[in-house]
Amino acid sequence: MNHVLEATIAGRNIKVEFGKIGMLSDCAIFMSYGETVILINVNASESPRNGIDFFPLSVEYEERLYSVGKIPGGFIKREGRPSEKAILHARAIDRPLRPLFPKGYRNDVQIVCTVVSVEQDNVPDILAMNGASMALCLSSIPFTTPVATVAVGMIENEFILNPTTQQRKESILSLTVCATKERIMMIEAGGEEIPEDVMINAIDFAFNACQEIVAFQEDAMRQFGKEKIEPKLHKVDEAIEEDIKNFAFDMLKEAMYITDRDKRNEVLKGINEKLQEEFSEKYPDNTAEIGEVVYSIQKGIVRNMLLNEDRRPDGRNFDEIRKISCDVGILPRTHGTGLFTRGLTQVMTVATIGALGDVQILDGLGTEESKRYMHHYNFPSYSTGEVKPLRGPGRREIGHGALAEKALEPLIPSEEEFPYTIRLVSEVLSSNGSTSQASVCGSTLALLDAGVPIKRPAAGIAMGLITSEDLSEEKVITDIQGLEDFFGDMDFKVAGTEKGITSIQVDTKIHGLSKYCIEQAITGARKARLTILEKINDCIPEARKELSPYAPRAYTINIHPDKIRDVIGAGGKTINKIIAETGVKIDINNDGKVFVMSNDGESANKALKMIDDLTKDVKAGDIYLGKVTKTTNFGAFVEILPGKEGLVHISKLDVSRVNKVEDIVSTGDEILVKVTEIDNQGRINLSRKDAIAESKSEEAKDEQ
Repeated sequence: MNHVLEATIAGRNIKVEFGKIGMLSDCAIFMSYGETVILINVNASESPRNGIDFFPLSVEYEERLYSVGKIPGGFIKREGRPSEKAILHARAIDRPLRPLFPKGYRNDVQIVCTVVSVEQDNVPDILAMNGASMALCLSSIPFTTPVATVAVGMIENEFILNPTTQQRKESILSLTVCATKERIMMIEAGGEEIPEDVMINAIDFAFNACQEIVAFQEDAMRQFGKEKIEPKLHKVDEAIEEDIKNFAFDMLKEAMYITDRDKRNEVLKGINEKLQEEFSEKYPDNTAEIGEVVYSIQKGIVRNMLLNEDRRPDGRNFDEIRKISCDVGILPRTHGTGLFTRGLTQVMTVATIGALGDVQILDGLGTEESKRYMHHYNFPSYSTGEVKPLRGPGRREIGHGALAEKALEPLIPSEEEFPYTIRLVSEVLSSNGSTSQASVCGSTLALLDAGVPIKRPAAGIAMGLITSEDLSEEKVITDIQGLEDFFGDMDFKVAGTEKGITSIQVDTKIHGLSKYCIEQAITGARKARLTILEKINDCIPEARKELSPYAPRAYTINIHPDKIRDVIGAGGKTINKIIAETGVKIDINNDGKVFVMSNDGESANKALKMIDDLTKDVKAGDIYLGKVTKTTNFGAFVEILPGKEGLVHISKLDVSRVNKVEDIVSTGDEILVKVTEIDNQGRINLSRKDAIAESKSEEAKDEQ
């Protein structure tokens, strides 16, 4: 039986249909907002997966190009691996849902969100996030806490709920908030240096807007939700747990109080060896459970240390940043480099400047077709001192790269100010907490070193959180390191400039964050950010005035749009000839702006002259140095500009009488000619005689 539920959100209709489609899924729904439609299917395995110590949730966000009336580009005319945006959307759906499943639930759960229709005013990712929660609530899977998601923009100091395409273009804020009835589960934000108080108000506005969607999901679950399956929750055998605690607790506590990371790890290694000796024969089939108990003990010790003793594992104050150092220009042949070190976290970013033709082409569901600023992030195994196979970027790497890109995007100069494509690559050299925000800092250094005139330097910091079991006590921590991230409750990343926030990303492991916690994290992040910006300023106070000698230079010339075809030529023949002769790169905008990119100024100027000659209009009275292309008994044809030829009549070849054209000129000769007339048919009449006379007149003036 088909069921339809409807509500109005931000003046637009939201609709859920289920019962008619996907009969073999635990729950399958069509969720629509305007004419954007997402198909969501959720399923869970019948029994827990053995031998794991985590909840195996997988979220897939499937983009279908038919949803926007497109056929995939390239040779293979079907969708392939997910785009970067699809991966980011899948991560965003996963993060607010994962903490709300029962603790110890180890059944495989899969959420598949398939985008089947897109109206650009209603973005599909926001709808998919709401749809995933709705489908889980209606299913038999043990998920009972609805999560709502809204987008917020800001135009002329007014918050806009779920902005349309035009409103998104005008907005200086792009905020996504996921919330339950009581708390905020996730925040994603990008903005043009948004002040902290404005950002806090925007988050509060979003939380309140979420409540209507939460109520919509609650009503649907109450009316049509399936009976929830009683989950079989993983629990360590109590006898094993007690045995290990009695043996290892005191040793582990002593180890966790060692502030030096290397010494602590060395002691922990010894404890693990003792555990192996003690329990490998006693509990040969319970290796995973032993590891879980040890993890649980360490987690409890660290959390108690932070929450009840006001003590951090490395001895810092709660608002203290680790030691920071900044370096630039460390690689000789790259266009710009920045090395940022915070404690044992270290990131090197390399900036590369290229032609506008090097932009990344986007073949997706949005209106954006390309981007000229890219940020990529690499996290090799050596950054944590481990040995693992080196593979392509995973979801985490793509997510961290996108976050750093978002943080710096509002500060990148426009194409008019800086006509280059910019690529940043952040290499994580050492990881002990918040490498994504270290990459923001390293990228700022690299951009300044490369001579990119960014609006202002940016920096980022990660804030952490420790809460009591009932969430009544909360302590916010500045600049979390690995242990505090691993055993803590929140990773609250904030990046921005001295003026305001450019990006936020919040992950939580608990059932949401309070308003107080969010305010403390945002204000604490500002204090830390300003400290880091001082260090960056001490290292390199502004962008270098000159680009690297190994970076290409951009030269521009404006031509009339009607002349573009003259520069390109039939099948690109003309432009390819210029490129072949000069070795430059050429990009042409539809408005007639031509960008010539070259490391060699002489080659660039040669190309610019060739383009200028191709597009220059011939005027009567102008003098040109032309090449004789053909001689006849009545005169000579001379090419004065590429593709533009005129006739010098035999009577105009010389100041004295000419009996034979070949007595004066031959094919291939270069001669000075003056344009005497352009007739009604566009034919150009030239005179060598007049050009000689005018040249002699100019010489006489110079002698006087």
